[in-house]
Amino acid sequence: MRSAGSGPRPRAGRAAAHPLPRVLCLGDALADLVVRLQAPLAPASDTPARIEPRPGGSAANTAAWLARSGYPLEVHFAGRVGADPFADFHERELLRQGVRPHLARDPARPTGLIVVLLEAGGERSMLTDRGASLALAPSDLPDELFAPGGHLHLSGYVLLDPGPRPAGLEAIRRALARGMSVSVDAASASFLAREGAGGWFAWSAGAALLFANRQEAELLLAAPGGSEPEVLARELAGRYGEAVVKLGAGGAVWAAADGRFLRAPAPRVPAVDTTGAGDAFAAGWLAARLSGGSPEEAMQAALDLAAQAVQTLGARPE
Repeated sequence: MRSAGSGPRPRAGRAAAHPLPRVLCLGDALADLVVRLQAPLAPASDTPARIEPRPGGSAANTAAWLARSGYPLEVHFAGRVGADPFADFHERELLRQGVRPHLARDPARPTGLIVVLLEAGGERSMLTDRGASLALAPSDLPDELFAPGGHLHLSGYVLLDPGPRPAGLEAIRRALARGMSVSVDAASASFLAREGAGGWFAWSAGAALLFANRQEAELLLAAPGGSEPEVLARELAGRYGEAVVKLGAGGAVWAAADGRFLRAPAPRVPAVDTTGAGDAFAAGWLAARLSGGSPEEAMQAALDLAAQAVQTLGARPE
């Protein structure tokens, strides 16, 4: 998928004949408190663990991976944080990764926090307090970034909660009105189960590309567990134009409404932490496509970044 009005773009290391593709990621910037369990969790007792604070938030993670993808892009992130030290932490970390932050400071709510329980093998469970992210408002949108030729990538967390939803809907409306392309990430199976597929399809209308993992895709289509990912991808592509169903260690499937289809396996790598792998995948796909790459090139870039992510502690590039 290419940004509206854009042609093929040069790859990293080549002189750009046109302005760099601009990507705006909208969503949460959260602090991840990564808890690496050193033994099975002992309920109502002590469990040895290593605990580290890391920057996180799905949309902010995608922005960081986009900036570090190796493709020449101008990457921006917009979100809402508290008026606290974690806000300064996020700004520094985004700038360090090459992302241009646009952080609205909330005087009443703290910056969001996630406790990530990381088990042996890299599987994780998350306890989430989204804090100021839930108060994201249309007035927080950086209006100057909504311009022809750009791309908006929207985390589903913005649409799946009534607090920030008006900002997400306004972002999609503004992007489409100004000639931008739009992608959305379904974000969370538990949130989708709570809010329902009907609402999701209405809120994400206008997006040309959907990212979803297998469980999210099954929920959206009311499909039985274990449904063929090719079928899921084709049905979702009929609604959006393009859809990618992520299969974790099994790779991914892409489908387009015109009948094109692609499936690829994931590289076999040792998993340290799966946090942020889906965000990295989306970044690789968008970076390649917005730079003029084919679906095959985008799939390879997406799987490569996701493989880097699962070998990295935390949700961002090291």
